[in-house]
Amino acid sequence: MDVREWALIAFTILSQMAVGSFIILGIVYFFAARKWGEEEADRLSDRALLAIGPVLVLGTLASLFHLGNPLNAYRAIANVGSSWLSREILANVLFIGVGAVFAFMQWRKISTSATRNIVALVAAAIGVVLVFSMSQIYMLRTAPAWDTIATPITFFTTTFLLGALAVGAAYVANYAYVQRKEPGCADTQCEIMRSTLRWLALASVVLVGVHLVVLPLYVAYLASSDVAAANDAVNVLMDDYGVVFALRLVLVFVGAGILGAFLYRNASSPGREKILGNLAYAAFAVVLVAEVMGRFLFYAMQTRIGL
Repeated sequence: MDVREWALIAFTILSQMAVGSFIILGIVYFFAARKWGEEEADRLSDRALLAIGPVLVLGTLASLFHLGNPLNAYRAIANVGSSWLSREILANVLFIGVGAVFAFMQWRKISTSATRNIVALVAAAIGVVLVFSMSQIYMLRTAPAWDTIATPITFFTTTFLLGALAVGAAYVANYAYVQRKEPGCADTQCEIMRSTLRWLALASVVLVGVHLVVLPLYVAYLASSDVAAANDAVNVLMDDYGVVFALRLVLVFVGAGILGAFLYRNASSPGREKILGNLAYAAFAVVLVAEVMGRFLFYAMQTRIGL
């Protein structure tokens, strides 16, 4: 696998994580503001929101290494009407732009909360279009291992799984900051953090369940296909990268399943904030490694029909 494909791994993983984090953050903020008030919800989410931008920009910069000449990148947007690649690029640019506008408005508390929410909803919708456009790029008849419903399902599962765990880790870091800088607010923030992490942990368990159902069905579908290229993709997965595939399944199950379950259990009991933080960081790190391995395997299984 050459540098260009590693650039695509970095771009797709980081961009999907940024979209998932933005959407999950918005959902959590919605419920937190109604239960604890906007001020406490802001204190919980504003710092985490600002971390999304650098992740998305880093992913976009990584994508430039996929191009033969990065200076010609602007030309790739010219065929929006007919090219999913152009739509992906346009959606990425718009998500960065609208997301940055919302982050600035939210950080500086510009305009009303309702107006900021509208901007956030627009950014979230663009993010969904971005991930969908990514998946459609690989729906090629000449690449049977990619041209299945598993591609958009796994892309969106990765989006929300990494998003949920990244937000959980960000909330733990934010609580540590609040505890140090604003001790008078720490008790309320601790309650919000524990409540939020319970739901994020539950979501991660459900999402890893989707992964562990879809992947075996996907491999079985390719193995039973009468298309030689599909069978070749399974051979690449099982023979050349069987150890990587098995390790990827183990890591995603441990990170989102087992650690997610422990995270849910510990978040239900006050006084375990240190353990809770370690679990949140570990779950995110393990699943991130697993998803990078999964995306590596996705590109490694590129077997084509014809030339």
